[in-house]
Amino acid sequence: MTDDIYSGLKQLGGATTLPESPDQAELERVRNPQADVLYNVRFTAPEFTSLCPMTGQPDFAHLVIDYVPDAWLVESKSLKLFLGAFRNHGAFHEDCTISIARRLADFLTPHWLRIGGYWYPRGGIPIDVFWQTGPMPDGIWIPDQGVPPYRGRG
Repeated sequence: MTDDIYSGLKQLGGATTLPESPDQAELERVRNPQADVLYNVRFTAPEFTSLCPMTGQPDFAHLVIDYVPDAWLVESKSLKLFLGAFRNHGAFHEDCTISIARRLADFLTPHWLRIGGYWYPRGGIPIDVFWQTGPMPDGIWIPDQGVPPYRGRG
């Protein structure tokens, strides 16, 4: 493997600031050097935060993103900055979760992608949001997301 697949990256290895909004966040990708193999990639963000658009109060979630890459891999620092940009973004749980999934699916065009947004309770009710691009591919080990049903979720 050579470094030339990484040559276009702007954020990795340098000082970066958190984008002010998800729209301003720049996702980056690299060519998948194992594109001839179907495999699952999992990103877990157990401390995801956004803001309630009505009250401005913080909302917290445990996000699990699984994808089966095709030609592209998401660069993890750019993903971290994209997710962090939601910290000051006001949107309901459903909008945050689906916006993240759709942006990744459009950007990467993976064989398959799913997201589980396990939101911590507000008013005693957790709101969990799930989305995927289509049926789970056959022949690939994709473990359960491992987040227990709500019982204090800790």
